[in-house]
Amino acid sequence: MYITKLKLKNFRNYEEQEIDFNKNINILYGDNAQGKTNILEAIFLCAMGKSFRNKKDVELIKFDENNSLIEIDFQKVDRDGKIKIEIGEKKIISINGIKLKKLSEILGNINVVIFSPDDINILKNGPSSRRKFLDIMISQLRPLYVYNLNLFLKTLEQRNNYLRQIKIEKKSQELLDIWDEKLADYAQNVFNYRKEFIEKIIKKINNIHKEITNNIEEIKIKYISDFINKEQFLEVLKKSREIDILKGYTTKGIHRDDFILSINNKQVNIYGSQGQHRTTILSLKMAELQIVYDEIGEYPVLLLDDFMSELDKNRINNFIKKINDIQVIITCTDIIELDNLEKNIFNVKNGHVIKI
Repeated sequence: MYITKLKLKNFRNYEEQEIDFNKNINILYGDNAQGKTNILEAIFLCAMGKSFRNKKDVELIKFDENNSLIEIDFQKVDRDGKIKIEIGEKKIISINGIKLKKLSEILGNINVVIFSPDDINILKNGPSSRRKFLDIMISQLRPLYVYNLNLFLKTLEQRNNYLRQIKIEKKSQELLDIWDEKLADYAQNVFNYRKEFIEKIIKKINNIHKEITNNIEEIKIKYISDFINKEQFLEVLKKSREIDILKGYTTKGIHRDDFILSINNKQVNIYGSQGQHRTTILSLKMAELQIVYDEIGEYPVLLLDDFMSELDKNRINNFIKKINDIQVIITCTDIIELDNLEKNIFNVKNGHVIKI
């Protein structure tokens, strides 16, 4: 899988830009705040239907403009295609000229794995960051996951509203049984997906991490959830009902799922060094890369946003050589010297991309 062409119009700091990508390595270099990451954001947007940086589409439109346009041409083993996203008063997404009815229909057309400096927050921040990592990975490979997750979150919101009505308006608690039953059904589906993919990561990550650390470190993942099965979860909801009413929200459920990463039996986010944080994220993302390949039979597009800034030339070359047959799009402040590898090099300056 690879991207052949990207067109931008009034996107972020780009007025109008067209980029032809190499199917192997593409290096986008330039000073900070020139628009390098904006290119990766546009690609991610065409893969997921939303940005990895913010939640408001209006922020993607160039200042003083009313709308924005992003187009991507891509090639897969069995087909080629074009994704077009128009952002104005509303967002319109088309694939091969056919307008999508639902945002989730974009998923799975282009698969991407992104490395960025903010990925360290998967470890350092709270459980929501780790759930977001899982949600992005699973939704690309199982579009129905998004549908089930949204049903769960909508039902959760309705249950929370009713909890507050019980507390303030003294409504009957008996109706909570209805919300609990629906919540447990949707939770079962989401939990099954998450458990499946945590197990896939577990099978991949230890060998990857041992190779990166020369067999010095052993990495483990533990999935933490209030959910085991539907019957057990209904009991959990009943036992926590009084405190849920008191607080006005659901205190137990898959919306609080988490996973813990440990190196040599020590929790990384508590005891890990800065270097261990970096290698753990690298192992996690490389596991994701392998899982995508196992699922669809071809590698996703690999987006590296300022990932190489802390690596020396030898480590950069060793890393790139290990990821053969993958389209890589790299942003950096200086040209990266990659020995004997086919590549395109682009200079990015003030919203303009020039091939070198």
